[in-house]
Formats: sequence, C-alpha cells, structure tokens
Amino acid sequence: MNLFRTLLLSVLFWHVAQADEPVALLRPGESLTYRIGWGMLGHAGDLNVKAATTVADNETRLLVTTTTATHGFVRMLYSFDGYAWIAFDPQDRRMLGAFATTRAKKKNTRASITFDHDKGEASYVDHLKPGRSTRFPIPPGKPMDMFTALMQTRVWSLAPGESKEALVLFDDEFYTLQITAEREETISTPEGKRQAMLLIPRMIGEPKGMFRRGGEIRVWVSLDEARLPLRFEVKLKVGTAFAVLTNYQPPEGP
Repeated sequence: MNLFRTLLLSVLFWHVAQADEPVALLRPGESLTYRIGWGMLGHAGDLNVKAATTVADNETRLLVTTTTATHGFVRMLYSFDGYAWIAFDPQDRRMLGAFATTRAKKKNTRASITFDHDKGEASYVDHLKPGRSTRFPIPPGKPMDMFTALMQTRVWSLAPGESKEALVLFDDEFYTLQITAEREETISTPEGKRQAMLLIPRMIGEPKGMFRRGGEIRVWVSLDEARLPLRFEVKLKVGTAFAVLTNYQPPEGP
C-alpha cells in the first residue's frame, strides 16, 4: 500500500512560484473534492481541499486545509487519515506557515513549518522525531502547497511543449522540478468529457524521493476559464494511484 500512501501524501508537496509572476491562490469558499483509486479499486478514499478566511491575533489569513482518508474495504486493509493546513497572507500572498499530520497502521507523522520572511529563514519542526527539526534559508519566491501550485496554471497558460521550473519542498528538503505541458487531451470526468492539458513534473538533477524509484506524477488541468486540476496520477513500479475531481465549489463572491 506504499503507492496509495504516496498519492495521499502528494498533497503535502510545497511549491515556490517564480518571484516575478502573480500567485493564483485558492479563494475563500473555493473547494475541490477528489475520489481516490488504485488499480481496480475505483473508490478507495477521498481527498478534499478548501480555502477560507480566518482571523487570528487581529490578523486576517487565508487558510487552505486538506483532508485525506481511506474508507470501505480498503480501510480495513490500510487505514490512513491525513490533515494539513497552510496559512497565507492574503495581501502579499506569501506563505506564513503550515502543519501536516498523518495516521496509518504502521506509521504516523506530525510536522509543521513557519516562515520568517524578515529573516529569510524557515523553521521546520518534526513533532514526533524532534531530532529531525531544523532551520534553513528561504529561497527566492513564494512557498505554497501543491494544489496552489497546480492553480498557478491559471496564469501560466502553457502551450504543448512549453515548460516552467518550480522549486518544491517536501518535508524539509527543496528540489527543482521542470513542469512540462505535454499535450491536450480529452478525458472522462464525472461530468462527462472535458478538454485538458496534461502536465508532467520531472526532477532536474539527481533524482530524490519517489523520483529516485522511477516514480512519475501526471496532472490533467482543464482548458476552460477555471483551469481546474481534473485528475492526477502517481505512477510507481508497483502500479498507479489516481485522484479524480468529483465536486468543485466556486469561491464566495466575484
């Protein structure tokens, strides 16, 4: 079940947009729900991402939360629950901090990160393994979560063959991905056939993490005005896990 866990944890990738481009954040009230499957298991779990405005210490923040869970027959074989939140400054759109926790039968995780932009430093805390906690400099750009990174395609508008580089942080390590628009495709969705652009992120330099084991991520983004991630897949040697958009809630107001 390591493949299924890899897909669920993929929502905890963090992305750094290029400093000179606008950041297309999720907007308050906007939410996306995905059905997760693996092989012949068409509905093994669910994933939900939503954004809301919150106020803490008299400061307004945009909070993006992500929840994942297996269910049904799969849950009896592999119980997994994940929760994460990411806080952004709604004015300058910089990421301020994030927290993520997962619970499975054999492995639990609980970690957080805060960004001190004045000092240019990030503080990573592993709440279960304090010895892994560390501090490191923030590279140029605006750190954000994976789904916000996918929403960047709203302003990228990549044509087939075009690429953009993105600096991503998984856990406490940065590395560079090249995201390439491969081709336009017509894919099946719960709402019927839709036109989408297939995007494939590839690691630049020495492969790490899932890429070291020959893994590949594929994302299909709608070609309409909403530019929604309709489907994504995590492909490893042992098979392919996928997530399909089943429900989209537009943002509150214009």
